[in-house]
Amino acid sequence: MGRARDAILDALENLTSEELKKFKMKLLSVPLSEGYGRIPRGTLLQMDAIDLTDKLVSYYLETYATELTMTVLRDMGMQELAKELQTVVLRESEAVATASSAPAQKAAGRTAHFVDQHRQALIARVTDIDGVLDTLHGRVLSEDQYQAVRAETTNPNKMRKLFSFVPAWDLTCKNLLLNALREKQPYLVADLEQS
Repeated sequence: MGRARDAILDALENLTSEELKKFKMKLLSVPLSEGYGRIPRGTLLQMDAIDLTDKLVSYYLETYATELTMTVLRDMGMQELAKELQTVVLRESEAVATASSAPAQKAAGRTAHFVDQHRQALIARVTDIDGVLDTLHGRVLSEDQYQAVRAETTNPNKMRKLFSFVPAWDLTCKNLLLNALREKQPYLVADLEQS
């Protein structure tokens, strides 16, 4: 993707400072789909359009962040801006559909496992690492490995530590990690599978 992030940024940059403030206030009260948390108020109110775009995409991933942005814009009465954003999203989904119309070619060209292929994104974006670790404990991770990962202080550092064990894993271990990620972070996995 990527174009969706740019489209959200364009939409937010078209707002006046008062409209951006109103957008952030409405974002705090708009109903969210199940499985999504709310951006903390203290963090949200301080942000400019660029920071807000980054926060929306990191919290909700591009697809849902775009949908949420359109919902808030419509709620503010800014139908035209919401429609422009929707046009970009439709073009993006058409491009994805076209690109995936030859799945056999795509699968043949992909040799790396999902876990290896998306290592960098997983390190940056996994938020429920403890849930993933609990699923892997005893099946893939020994007690010492489990404790070593848990000892790290931030989610990215925990993921880096977890990935330090991956080179010794076989396909079954990597599949168990992927299944744990699908269970604990379904929206993230779905977003990465589309990219």
